Amino acid sequence: MRKNSMKNTRINGEVQRTLAEIIRADIKDPRISPLTSVVSVEVAPDLKTCKAWISVYGEEQERKDTLEGLKSAEGYIRRELARRVNLRNTPEIRFIVDQSIAYGVKMSKLIDEVNRKETGIEE
Repeated sequence: MRKNSMKNTRINGEVQRTLAEIIRADIKDPRISPLTSVVSVEVAPDLKTCKAWISVYGEEQERKDTLEGLKSAEGYIRRELARRVNLRNTPEIRFIVDQSIAYGVKMSKLIDEVNRKETGIEE
């Protein structure tokens, strides 16, 4: 896989910013959690497809509901993206749940727990 060009990097950033704005302000689906963020976006060089990594703070059910809501609003999101970002082609968006933030929080708690046990401090 080749390295992203400057143009592709700019497009990724613009699409990420616009997707986050659309999800936060325009979509009124109650299934979509208000604590949803767009972590990363990767638009293919031919501008046909786009992978959007989404992070949802909360329980597993909230993540599933948010993903369902985003998939059902995919047409609207794509239309808004085409209206706001001037691209030759509007990419087909595929949403992927990114659990790296939740994993990081879990690891941090485990490290804190080990440190407390080593120093003998109990809660």
